[in-house]
Amino acid sequence: MDDNKHVLTVNIKPQPDDVTCGPTCLHALYNYYQDHLDMEVVIGEVQQLKSGGTLAVYLGIHALQRGYQATIYTYNLHIFDPTWFTENTQLHVKLRQQASVKRQLRIKLATDAYVQFLSLGGKILYEELTPRLLKKYLVKQIPILTGLSATYLYQCAREIAETNQYHDIKGEPSGHFVLIKGYDRDSRMVHISDPLNPNPVAKTEQHYQVPIDRLINAILLGIVTYDANLLIIQPKKS
Repeated sequence: MDDNKHVLTVNIKPQPDDVTCGPTCLHALYNYYQDHLDMEVVIGEVQQLKSGGTLAVYLGIHALQRGYQATIYTYNLHIFDPTWFTENTQLHVKLRQQASVKRQLRIKLATDAYVQFLSLGGKILYEELTPRLLKKYLVKQIPILTGLSATYLYQCAREIAETNQYHDIKGEPSGHFVLIKGYDRDSRMVHISDPLNPNPVAKTEQHYQVPIDRLINAILLGIVTYDANLLIIQPKKS
């Protein structure tokens, strides 16, 4: 295959509602690995937030419990301090220490989830988000599940949470999960499989391309909604 262009075949269903983009992406990833599980089962088993939606770490926990390897590249500075990755740090200890002084419910929920993720054998890494990092997995035939800013990815108006209607004045930034399935180095475009149908980029299509710079910015801006991560799921090596 042309090293300048690498696109994986990923089939993804439309998400059933406004809060199931994460499990829908996870379902598509399982199918990619020939692990055929009903989407309703995946949605029912992945932990959800009471406010709606889920976290990438909950998706990773589900994958670990099904016997996969799972690695999270995090850019979420709400939860992880950069210095934790420059020292010989026990992440679960730092997470618990932080949760004891920061009382926000979201931090407590995320802390419990990340500690469970680590205990199940998951890895959490902190590395510069570059095209090379994305290509590293795509050339190995591994799609990348990412939590990002839908508002920036779509370049659309922000959304009213109660109605999910776009509104440039009343709206707030919204988060989303998509799968990265390919890249074209010459055009600097990345190929996306998106559970939202219709969506502001491709209207009635769930597979489209966006500039890689926009994707990277959307991932980093996912910090606004506690996303900002890459989730790498792959079968365990024999």
